[in-house]
Amino acid sequence: MPLVTLPEAAVLLRSGGLVAVPTETVYGLAADATNEAAVRAIFVTKGRPAGHPLILHAHDPRPYAVFDERAERLAAFWPGPLTLVLPLRRASGVAPAVTGGHGTLAVRCPAHPLTLALLHAAGVPLAAPSANRFGEVSPTTAEHVLRSFPDLPVLDGGPCAVGVESTIVDLSGPVPALLRPGGVPAEALTLVLGDLAPSGTTAAPGTLPAHYAPRARVLVVDAAGALPAELRDAGETVAVLPRLSPTEHARTLYANLRAADDAGATVIVCERAAPGGLGAAINDRLQRAAFGR
Repeated sequence: MPLVTLPEAAVLLRSGGLVAVPTETVYGLAADATNEAAVRAIFVTKGRPAGHPLILHAHDPRPYAVFDERAERLAAFWPGPLTLVLPLRRASGVAPAVTGGHGTLAVRCPAHPLTLALLHAAGVPLAAPSANRFGEVSPTTAEHVLRSFPDLPVLDGGPCAVGVESTIVDLSGPVPALLRPGGVPAEALTLVLGDLAPSGTTAAPGTLPAHYAPRARVLVVDAAGALPAELRDAGETVAVLPRLSPTEHARTLYANLRAADDAGATVIVCERAAPGGLGAAINDRLQRAAFGR
Protein backbone atom coordinates (compact mmCIF):
# COMPACT_ATOMS: atom_id res chain seq x y z
CA MET A 1 0.00 0.00 0.00
CA PRO A 2 2.69 2.08 0.94
CA LEU A 3 0.80 5.43 1.18
CA VAL A 4 -2.24 5.15 3.44
CA THR A 5 -5.06 7.43 4.52
CA LEU A 6 -5.60 8.49 8.10
CA PRO A 7 -8.47 6.02 8.71
CA GLU A 8 -6.38 3.21 7.20
CA ALA A 9 -3.42 4.12 9.41
CA ALA A 10 -5.62 4.11 12.51
CA VAL A 11 -6.93 0.62 11.70
CA LEU A 12 -3.42 -0.69 11.06
CA LEU A 13 -2.14 0.67 14.37
CA ARG A 14 -5.09 -0.68 16.36
CA SER A 15 -4.51 -4.11 14.80
CA GLY A 16 -0.85 -4.22 15.85
CA GLY A 17 0.73 -2.99 12.64
CA LEU A 18 3.47 -0.44 11.99
CA VAL A 19 2.88 2.86 10.19
CA ALA A 20 5.32 5.66 9.40
CA VAL A 21 3.77 8.90 10.58
CA PRO A 22 4.73 12.56 10.15
CA THR A 23 5.62 14.77 13.07
CA GLU A 24 6.93 18.31 13.13
CA THR A 25 10.43 16.92 13.82
CA VAL A 26 10.98 13.81 11.65
CA TYR A 27 8.85 10.90 10.43
CA GLY A 28 8.32 8.27 13.09
CA LEU A 29 7.96 4.48 12.86
CA ALA A 30 4.83 4.14 14.96
CA ALA A 31 3.15 1.29 16.80
CA ASP A 32 0.56 1.00 19.54
CA ALA A 33 2.62 1.73 22.65
CA THR A 34 0.46 -0.65 24.71
CA ASN A 35 1.05 -3.62 22.38
CA GLU A 36 4.30 -5.42 23.27
CA ALA A 37 4.48 -7.43 20.05
CA ALA A 38 3.90 -4.34 17.92
CA VAL A 39 6.56 -2.37 19.79
CA ARG A 40 9.07 -5.20 19.43
CA ALA A 41 8.39 -5.15 15.69
CA ILE A 42 9.75 -1.58 15.65
CA PHE A 43 13.11 -2.82 16.95
CA VAL A 44 13.25 -5.64 14.40
CA THR A 45 12.27 -3.39 11.49
CA LYS A 46 14.79 -0.66 12.34
CA GLY A 47 17.56 -2.98 13.49
CA ARG A 48 17.49 -1.04 16.74
CA PRO A 49 19.29 -2.51 19.77
CA ALA A 50 16.96 -3.94 22.40
CA GLY A 51 16.94 -1.89 25.58
CA HIS A 52 17.18 1.44 23.74
CA PRO A 53 14.03 3.26 24.92
CA LEU A 54 11.38 4.76 22.66
CA ILE A 55 9.35 7.97 22.94
CA LEU A 56 5.64 7.66 23.66
CA HIS A 57 3.48 10.14 21.74
CA ALA A 58 0.06 11.07 23.09
CA HIS A 59 -2.42 13.93 23.22
CA ASP A 60 -1.96 13.85 26.99
CA PRO A 61 0.93 11.74 28.36
CA ARG A 62 -0.19 12.12 32.00
CA PRO A 63 -1.90 8.70 32.22
CA TYR A 64 1.41 7.04 31.36
CA ALA A 65 4.03 9.00 33.36
CA VAL A 66 4.19 10.71 36.75
CA PHE A 67 4.16 14.50 36.35
CA ASP A 68 5.57 16.77 39.00
CA GLU A 69 5.38 20.56 39.14
CA ARG A 70 8.38 20.92 36.83
CA ALA A 71 6.82 18.67 34.21
CA GLU A 72 3.57 20.59 34.37
CA ARG A 73 5.44 23.82 33.64
CA LEU A 74 7.28 22.33 30.68
CA ALA A 75 4.04 20.85 29.32
CA ALA A 76 3.31 24.41 28.17
CA PHE A 77 5.63 23.65 25.22
CA TRP A 78 3.18 21.00 23.97
CA PRO A 79 2.14 20.29 21.33
CA GLY A 80 5.75 20.69 20.25
CA PRO A 81 9.24 19.20 19.88
CA LEU A 82 9.95 18.57 23.56
CA THR A 83 10.31 15.14 25.20
CA LEU A 84 10.24 14.69 28.97
CA VAL A 85 11.75 11.66 30.74
CA LEU A 86 9.59 10.97 33.79
CA PRO A 87 8.92 8.12 36.20
CA LEU A 88 6.72 5.47 34.60
CA ARG A 89 3.23 5.49 36.06
CA ARG A 90 2.26 2.23 37.76
CA ALA A 91 -0.36 0.27 35.78
CA SER A 92 0.14 2.61 32.84
CA GLY A 93 -0.42 -0.16 30.32
CA VAL A 94 2.71 0.84 28.40
CA ALA A 95 4.48 -2.12 26.78
CA PRO A 96 7.75 -2.92 28.62
CA ALA A 97 9.75 -2.70 25.37
CA VAL A 98 8.95 1.03 25.14
CA THR A 99 10.95 1.81 28.29
CA GLY A 100 13.90 -0.43 27.46
CA GLY A 101 13.65 -1.98 30.87
CA HIS A 102 13.96 1.33 32.71
CA GLY A 103 11.60 2.71 35.33
CA THR A 104 11.24 5.89 33.32
CA LEU A 105 9.25 6.83 30.24
CA ALA A 106 10.02 9.40 27.54
CA VAL A 107 6.84 11.24 26.51
CA ARG A 108 5.75 14.07 24.28
CA CYS A 109 2.73 15.53 22.49
CA PRO A 110 3.65 16.13 18.82
CA ALA A 111 2.61 19.30 16.99
CA HIS A 112 1.83 17.89 13.54
CA PRO A 113 -1.95 18.20 12.99
CA LEU A 114 -2.16 14.94 11.04
CA THR A 115 -0.45 12.99 13.81
CA LEU A 116 -2.69 14.57 16.43
CA ALA A 117 -5.69 13.53 14.34
CA LEU A 118 -4.26 10.01 14.03
CA LEU A 119 -3.79 9.73 17.79
CA HIS A 120 -7.44 10.64 18.21
CA ALA A 121 -8.59 8.22 15.50
CA ALA A 122 -6.45 5.30 16.69
CA GLY A 123 -7.34 5.81 20.34
CA VAL A 124 -3.96 4.53 21.56
CA PRO A 125 -0.63 6.19 22.43
CA LEU A 126 2.10 5.65 19.86
CA ALA A 127 5.69 4.57 20.36
CA ALA A 128 7.59 6.14 17.48
CA PRO A 129 11.34 6.41 16.92
CA SER A 130 12.52 7.85 13.61
CA ALA A 131 11.40 5.84 10.57
CA ASN A 132 14.86 4.91 9.28
CA ARG A 133 17.30 2.09 9.77
CA PHE A 134 19.12 2.43 13.06
CA GLY A 135 21.97 4.94 13.01
CA GLU A 136 21.21 6.32 9.56
CA VAL A 137 19.96 9.77 8.55
CA SER A 138 16.47 10.53 9.86
CA PRO A 139 13.61 10.93 7.33
CA THR A 140 11.83 14.27 6.91
CA THR A 141 9.59 13.31 3.97
CA ALA A 142 7.48 10.28 3.08
CA GLU A 143 9.87 9.61 0.18
CA HIS A 144 12.79 9.31 2.61
CA VAL A 145 10.87 6.67 4.56
CA LEU A 146 10.00 4.64 1.49
CA ARG A 147 13.61 4.58 0.34
CA SER A 148 14.49 2.74 3.56
CA PHE A 149 11.28 0.69 3.82
CA PRO A 150 9.58 0.34 0.41
CA ASP A 151 6.74 -1.81 1.78
CA LEU A 152 6.03 0.15 4.95
CA PRO A 153 2.63 1.90 5.16
CA VAL A 154 3.25 5.66 5.30
CA LEU A 155 0.91 8.47 6.25
CA ASP A 156 2.18 11.36 4.13
CA GLY A 157 2.08 14.67 5.97
CA GLY A 158 4.50 16.56 3.74
CA PRO A 159 7.99 17.76 4.70
CA CYS A 160 8.65 18.09 8.44
CA ALA A 161 8.60 21.70 9.61
CA VAL A 162 11.33 21.51 12.29
CA GLY A 163 13.58 18.88 10.72
CA VAL A 164 15.57 17.76 13.79
CA GLU A 165 14.38 15.57 16.62
CA SER A 166 12.82 16.78 19.85
CA THR A 167 14.73 18.20 22.78
CA ILE A 168 14.91 15.64 25.61
CA VAL A 169 14.88 16.75 29.25
CA ASP A 170 15.27 14.24 32.08
CA LEU A 171 13.02 15.07 35.02
CA SER A 172 13.26 11.67 36.68
CA GLY A 173 15.79 12.92 39.23
CA PRO A 174 16.15 15.96 41.51
CA VAL A 175 18.15 18.01 38.97
CA PRO A 176 16.71 18.54 35.46
CA ALA A 177 19.16 17.34 32.80
CA LEU A 178 19.35 18.09 29.10
CA LEU A 179 19.84 14.72 27.40
CA ARG A 180 19.53 15.89 23.79
CA PRO A 181 19.25 19.36 22.24
CA GLY A 182 16.46 19.61 19.70
CA GLY A 183 13.55 21.58 18.38
CA VAL A 184 12.94 23.55 21.59
CA PRO A 185 16.06 25.62 22.38
CA ALA A 186 17.58 25.01 25.80
CA GLU A 187 17.45 28.77 26.44
CA ALA A 188 13.65 28.63 26.37
CA LEU A 189 13.63 25.81 28.90
CA THR A 190 15.97 27.55 31.32
CA LEU A 191 13.58 30.49 31.43
CA VAL A 192 11.04 28.08 32.90
CA LEU A 193 13.21 25.73 35.00
CA GLY A 194 16.48 27.55 35.57
CA ASP A 195 19.79 25.91 34.71
CA LEU A 196 19.81 22.40 33.24
CA ALA A 197 22.53 19.86 33.91
CA PRO A 198 24.31 19.03 30.64
CA SER A 199 23.62 15.30 30.77
CA GLY A 200 21.90 12.62 32.78
CA THR A 201 22.22 8.97 33.69
CA THR A 202 18.94 7.95 32.07
CA ALA A 203 19.20 6.19 28.70
CA ALA A 204 17.48 8.29 26.03
CA PRO A 205 16.65 7.97 22.34
CA GLY A 206 19.14 9.34 19.83
CA THR A 207 21.98 9.94 22.28
CA LEU A 208 24.55 7.37 21.13
CA PRO A 209 27.88 8.95 20.10
CA ALA A 210 27.48 7.77 16.48
CA HIS A 211 24.07 8.42 14.94
CA TYR A 212 22.25 10.25 12.10
CA ALA A 213 25.04 9.23 9.70
CA PRO A 214 25.02 9.34 5.88
CA ARG A 215 27.15 6.94 3.83
CA ALA A 216 29.71 9.67 3.09
CA ARG A 217 32.31 10.69 5.65
CA VAL A 218 31.29 13.88 7.48
CA LEU A 219 33.81 16.57 8.40
CA VAL A 220 32.62 19.31 10.75
CA VAL A 221 34.69 22.51 10.66
CA ASP A 222 34.45 26.09 11.86
CA ALA A 223 34.97 27.42 8.31
CA ALA A 224 35.27 25.40 5.11
CA GLY A 225 37.82 27.73 3.52
CA ALA A 226 40.08 25.88 1.09
CA LEU A 227 39.32 22.45 2.56
CA PRO A 228 36.86 21.33 -0.16
CA ALA A 229 39.36 22.13 -2.91
CA GLU A 230 42.13 20.30 -1.05
CA LEU A 231 39.95 17.24 -0.65
CA ARG A 232 39.02 17.27 -4.34
CA ASP A 233 42.71 17.50 -5.22
CA ALA A 234 43.21 14.40 -3.08
CA GLY A 235 40.64 12.50 -5.17
CA GLU A 236 37.57 12.90 -2.96
CA THR A 237 34.08 13.71 -4.26
CA VAL A 238 33.08 16.57 -1.99
CA ALA A 239 29.74 18.08 -1.02
CA VAL A 240 29.54 21.23 1.09
CA LEU A 241 26.40 21.88 3.09
CA PRO A 242 25.01 25.35 2.34
CA ARG A 243 25.12 28.19 4.85
CA LEU A 244 21.56 28.84 5.99
CA SER A 245 19.63 30.47 8.81
CA PRO A 246 19.33 28.19 11.86
CA THR A 247 15.66 27.46 11.16
CA GLU A 248 16.25 26.60 7.52
CA HIS A 249 19.44 24.69 8.34
CA ALA A 250 17.60 22.49 10.83
CA ARG A 251 14.63 21.99 8.52
CA THR A 252 16.79 20.86 5.58
CA LEU A 253 19.76 19.26 7.38
CA TYR A 254 18.81 15.61 6.85
CA ALA A 255 17.53 16.22 3.32
CA ASN A 256 20.84 17.87 2.41
CA LEU A 257 22.87 15.00 3.90
CA ARG A 258 20.78 12.55 1.87
CA ALA A 259 21.20 14.65 -1.29
CA ALA A 260 24.98 14.59 -0.84
CA ASP A 261 24.89 10.79 -0.64
CA ASP A 262 22.68 10.62 -3.72
CA ALA A 263 25.16 12.80 -5.62
CA GLY A 264 27.94 10.32 -4.88
CA ALA A 265 29.87 12.39 -2.34
CA THR A 266 32.59 10.59 -0.43
CA VAL A 267 33.08 13.51 1.96
CA ILE A 268 30.54 16.03 3.24
CA VAL A 269 32.01 19.24 4.66
CA CYS A 270 29.75 20.92 7.21
CA GLU A 271 30.38 24.23 8.93
CA ARG A 272 29.33 24.41 12.56
CA ALA A 273 26.24 26.44 13.25
CA ALA A 274 26.39 29.41 15.57
CA PRO A 275 26.03 28.18 19.17
CA GLY A 276 22.74 28.58 20.98
CA GLY A 277 19.15 28.12 19.88
CA LEU A 278 18.66 25.57 17.11
CA GLY A 279 22.39 25.75 16.46
CA ALA A 280 22.96 23.46 19.43
CA ALA A 281 20.72 20.78 17.91
CA ILE A 282 22.30 21.16 14.46
CA ASN A 283 25.83 20.85 15.86
CA ASP A 284 24.83 17.86 17.98
CA ARG A 285 23.51 16.00 14.91
CA LEU A 286 26.58 16.87 12.84
CA GLN A 287 28.91 15.72 15.62
CA ARG A 288 27.11 12.37 15.86
CA ALA A 289 27.07 11.97 12.07
CA ALA A 290 30.85 12.53 12.02
CA PHE A 291 31.72 10.41 15.07
CA GLY A 292 34.42 7.83 14.44
CA ARG A 293 34.46 8.42 10.69
